[in-house]
Amino acid sequence: MEKKRGFEIAKGFEDANINLPIRSTKNSAGYDIEAAEDCVIPAFKLGQKPTLVKTGLKAYMQSDEVLILANRSSNPGKKGLILANSIGVVDSDYYENPDNDGHIMFAFFNFKDEDVEIKKGDRIGQGMFQKYLVTDNDVAEGERTGGFGSTN
Repeated sequence: MEKKRGFEIAKGFEDANINLPIRSTKNSAGYDIEAAEDCVIPAFKLGQKPTLVKTGLKAYMQSDEVLILANRSSNPGKKGLILANSIGVVDSDYYENPDNDGHIMFAFFNFKDEDVEIKKGDRIGQGMFQKYLVTDNDVAEGERTGGFGSTN
């Protein structure tokens, strides 16, 4: 069977008992993604960088597809967590890149007054595979050479 799109365990997490994402219901658009390890997301302070929460996952897809990472709808209200970049964009050429094997991470800010503890296995977000379109005059020919944030 030809591989079209899906999730795999990223290098370094083979023995970490990572669960591959699933959709909770037959009409769910997103695949629920869990944290790969315990971590703390500190209460927000000016100038602070977002906390990268590891998933232990990588995703493969067709060249004209993208994996969109979205926050769980309950995270802002219950835990005070928002995605630093509003949504995450995982390009098809991020898969197995030489820097980090395509390891997917969620970048969170915590706007509550107290730190938020994330436990391994907590559902932290969701991923949705989508097709994308390019313009008539598209000339993108660059090749990915790195991992997280490498395309500037």
